[in-house]
Amino acid sequence: MLRRIVVATLGHVDHGKSSLLDKIRGTTVVEREAGKITQAIGASIIPIETIKRVCGNLLKGINEITIPGILAIDTPGHEAFTTLRKRGGNLADIAIVVVDVKEGFKPQTVEAVKILKESKTPFIIAANKIDLISGWKNTDGNLIEKLNKQNPNVLVDIENKIYMIVGKLSEFGFESERFDRVEDYTKQIAIIPVSAKTGEGIPELLMVLAGLSQKYLEECLKCDTEGFAKGTILEVKETKGFGLTVDAIIYDGTLRVNDMIVIGGIENPIITKVKALLEPEELSEMRDKKSKFMNVEEVVAATGVKISANDIENVIPGMPLQSCNEENLEQTKEEVQEEVDEVIVETEGEGVVIKADSLGSLEALSYLLKAKNISIKKAHIGGINKKDIAEAEANLEKNPLNAAVLGFNVLCEEKNTGEVKIITNNVIYKIIDDFEQWQSAKKKEIDDDKMAGISKPFKIQLLKNYIFRQSNPAVIGVEVVAGVLKSGIDLMNDKGEIITKVKSIQAEQESLNEAEKGKQVAISMDGITIGRQISGDEILYSGINEFNFRKLKELKEYLSYDEKNIMKEIAEIKRKTEPMWGV
Repeated sequence: MLRRIVVATLGHVDHGKSSLLDKIRGTTVVEREAGKITQAIGASIIPIETIKRVCGNLLKGINEITIPGILAIDTPGHEAFTTLRKRGGNLADIAIVVVDVKEGFKPQTVEAVKILKESKTPFIIAANKIDLISGWKNTDGNLIEKLNKQNPNVLVDIENKIYMIVGKLSEFGFESERFDRVEDYTKQIAIIPVSAKTGEGIPELLMVLAGLSQKYLEECLKCDTEGFAKGTILEVKETKGFGLTVDAIIYDGTLRVNDMIVIGGIENPIITKVKALLEPEELSEMRDKKSKFMNVEEVVAATGVKISANDIENVIPGMPLQSCNEENLEQTKEEVQEEVDEVIVETEGEGVVIKADSLGSLEALSYLLKAKNISIKKAHIGGINKKDIAEAEANLEKNPLNAAVLGFNVLCEEKNTGEVKIITNNVIYKIIDDFEQWQSAKKKEIDDDKMAGISKPFKIQLLKNYIFRQSNPAVIGVEVVAGVLKSGIDLMNDKGEIITKVKSIQAEQESLNEAEKGKQVAISMDGITIGRQISGDEILYSGINEFNFRKLKELKEYLSYDEKNIMKEIAEIKRKTEPMWGV
């Protein structure tokens, strides 16, 4: 038997994920009057009969549809999508990435596409808010007819915005095209222009979802409705009259009242029995506190359900769930815990410590960090505690750049962190951005500490046309050819002789301590007369003694490419008179 298609929405904040699903539900509200639609736990169950009626003639080109409908998961964003996992990948069969057609790809859009690519979840693009394009006119007909009736300037604007999306997707290795021009759905991602506000493109969106699922996902949708249930925990919360309950998506089999269930845990699986199965009234939202629920005896995949059971205080979102009997309890415990162990990683090596609120979130954070070549020492679920900080603290001696704990959607239970950096956020890309910025600042701090008291090499060109004073002190314009010019440093000529010292640096009547490569500044020098010791057009080097030179060689990782080249030039100059200088 085929189960419903599990569809999840992803995208950047305010691009219209929730409003798109609201509109799809709104499109089917009329059908609800005939009692054809049910809705369960943050998910809309849309029967195929309803899809056929909404799409009308659009489905004529598709062979007989056998899929029973769509389970549209209503999640607040892509971070919630990461909770929707099952063994071997994400629970969703297909995803809709919602993109504001006027704004294009944003950071969370990029992150969503990366997560989908990693999990190998097929997806389509809903290019939302076409009604906000300047000059858009609402006309009769299907989407293509409506597009063709627009003013040519409006159509050009829409085409340009779609091809901006095409261009961004190509950066991730995906081919894409407007849905009616797609030649091969196995190779190209369909982009459907829609308006979650006015309804344009909604029938076409449902048509593409149904057509793709019918043609390419049918094998994946096969399930044994008589078999044991398999699912994923979405949320744990109090439900009036039932105490603590779990919201779950069941993607395989049937779950019944009094069934024994095994739920994955951090250390050991949780074993309990189903006391009650609760289904919300049609077209109500699980997250809405006003929703009313009906007791049911069983639920069949794919669907959502609220489960009442004992001993679920420590259940964590994203954990796998399976029903079983006494005979296969041990095997089920092993299978469930193996699935948890696939994600929860702990190694003895170096790397950052990461924490997340759910199994799927941990997996997503881990993947995106590894994509940035950021190593992970430990990955676990839950708030940041003393043990996590101690783990990160152990990195201080070997690699202080890894002395950090990164937490996604979790709280830090400790205040005194010492030298360990703690970064938390409920948006993954922000965690990674903040960590990279901290690493960069920390590296500079370490570099500065190691280079304290040691002068880095620089090279300057004297500018003969900018002699302001010949002596007492000599003042001349210079250009910094390489390195960073600093005051108080000796200057050496191309014979290896120390001839003077940089007394001061000035630019635009302002005194400076240093000047970077490419800058033109004036410097003053004591004990030298321009026209005698120097002509005023030479190249001069920082005067490095042999001890400093050897020290710089040991710390060459802290030198730039230019600075390393200056070191070579200085060594060549010095070794003309002292062959073993600096060796």
